[in-house]
Amino acid sequence: MTDFNTAARGWDNNTIHAQRSEAIVKNLLARISIQPEMNALEFGAGTGILSFMLADRFQTITMMDSASEMVAVMLEKVGLAGIESLKPVLFDLTQQPYGTESFDVVFSQMALHHVANTKAIINRFFELLQKDGFLAIADLYMEDGSFHGAGFDGHNGFDVDLLEAEMMKAGFRNVQTETCFTMRKMTPDGPKDFPIFLMIASK
Repeated sequence: MTDFNTAARGWDNNTIHAQRSEAIVKNLLARISIQPEMNALEFGAGTGILSFMLADRFQTITMMDSASEMVAVMLEKVGLAGIESLKPVLFDLTQQPYGTESFDVVFSQMALHHVANTKAIINRFFELLQKDGFLAIADLYMEDGSFHGAGFDGHNGFDVDLLEAEMMKAGFRNVQTETCFTMRKMTPDGPKDFPIFLMIASK
């Protein structure tokens, strides 16, 4: 399993992370009409690659991560860039609700498969959104476990039909899913392509 605190300092050196984020941004902007007064939350923001790409679209983006080194990198990047609208936050949403703040958009990339209780976190996302707000989740389709390899204790991707049903049970509507990117990664059996979906729902 990835130690995100250890990986934080070199995370941005892997160009596929930026390529993946660019593809997600393109698809997200095609599906959600973002207005300048909107506030967003990125769950599992990592080093903030996705939020930086969307910084000029929102009034504020809260960049939430539970790995302290990832948040430290985000704070450094925000400070160097001087982007006051980006707000790095060290917080574990899987453990407790996030105060009383609400958002117009909650988005996440490649974080959901690390969350053991997806039903609970989807309900937390629903609670965080304002009425008519949007949730955008980018993650792996169901795969054979070779993406992370032996020892990984999260989800080996998702059956999107089951995930859509879980979204609907939480109260989300207008759930739509499309493939937004294919990530090529080396596995013990050689290089392999892993398609990534973008699922968007409204409250």
